[in-house]
Amino acid sequence: MNLVGLLAFAVAGALKGADAGLDPFGVATLGVLTALGGGITRDVLVGRVPAALRSTGDVAVVLVGVVVGLVVATLLAGSAGRVRDHPAFLVADAVGLAAFAASGAAVGLDAGLSAFGVVVTATLTGVGGGSLSDLLLTRTPAVLREDFYATPALLGGVAYVGAGAVGVVGAPATLGVAVGVFLLRVLAVRGEWELPTLS
Repeated sequence: MNLVGLLAFAVAGALKGADAGLDPFGVATLGVLTALGGGITRDVLVGRVPAALRSTGDVAVVLVGVVVGLVVATLLAGSAGRVRDHPAFLVADAVGLAAFAASGAAVGLDAGLSAFGVVVTATLTGVGGGSLSDLLLTRTPAVLREDFYATPALLGGVAYVGAGAVGVVGAPATLGVAVGVFLLRVLAVRGEWELPTLS
């Protein structure tokens, strides 16, 4: 599940960088940060050395995703509108959110965190990398200002805790949460769901 999230978010981050008009190095940097940022932050919080720093496997997957993102961005260069509104970006982003929310919840549970801690690790892993890349682009993170984005990850964490409470654990729980988060995010995009603002 983690590898799926790494690949998907590397593609999404690279496309976000292309949409911002960055050069290839900048696009690659954004892809790497989007894919690895949330997981590294989560691992530090649960007191373990981040997987990306322990082996080259995760980094290799991310670099493949960045290359795919660069190719897709090149193919979309002549299309009208923002790259971030293209289905290629939206699908990659939804897959990454779903995979990382599920894997983040699993890491939280394995680390012996409370139910609240599991929900936090699910949400942070799902939205952390994208938020860091937004900050690098000097934007307010999208999860704080628009769209129904962090909510599916948060609900995925709650669902993971609930699944454990009724005895559904391991791969079935992780896969079920990932599918649920993905479907919820796709419905939110299609329905243009947004949380109300206070202004």
